[in-house]
Amino acid sequence: MLRTDGSLIRLLLVDDHEVLRIGLRTLFTEAGAFQVIGEAATMASAVHLAAKLQPTVVLMDVRLPDGSGIEACRAIRTKHPDTRVLFLTSFADDDAVLATILAGADGFLLKEVSSEQLVEAVKAVASGRSILDPAITRRVLGTVRSLSPSPGRGPHDPLSPQEERVLALVAEGKTNKEIAGALSLSDKTVGHYLESIFQKLHVTRRAQAAVYFSQQQSKR
Repeated sequence: MLRTDGSLIRLLLVDDHEVLRIGLRTLFTEAGAFQVIGEAATMASAVHLAAKLQPTVVLMDVRLPDGSGIEACRAIRTKHPDTRVLFLTSFADDDAVLATILAGADGFLLKEVSSEQLVEAVKAVASGRSILDPAITRRVLGTVRSLSPSPGRGPHDPLSPQEERVLALVAEGKTNKEIAGALSLSDKTVGHYLESIFQKLHVTRRAQAAVYFSQQQSKR
């Protein structure tokens, strides 16, 4: 089935495993509604090809050799907001799922998904809908709800400018090591900042802090 305007769904495949890319290319080529216009094995290549080829959908893994698919997603969506990004990964950590959503992704699926479900998911994303694997939806929503104020939770202490910078990078899905490099700090110092941020925000996890940051940004 073609898109409503009769065109094929232009698809960019991003995964560092060549065998998987071959399988995906075969799957979508045989499905008939897609044109696989490119493949990338790194974050840098994904961002470059997305700009060059203008795909309808980027099918992306979370973990890439030179960075993360989350960073690639953010860069792609910032420069090309009409390009849709769907994550396909075996990495089902709740923090990673939230980071992809905060980066502007349109969906997140586990690699255990069936071929038919994957094809339909890409079609859905191409048409403007969002997709989240039902196996992780409840956990993610639970994480978001856990950030809601409770009767015993008062207002938090204000964050310092440096803590706000650290939190912004957490919301981008960066690791402590990546944050340390970006801010010219030691890993240990970043850890201390995170402990302070968690205490001030009354949270216990990076994902909760990231959701808080996203909520605050939306209010500005």
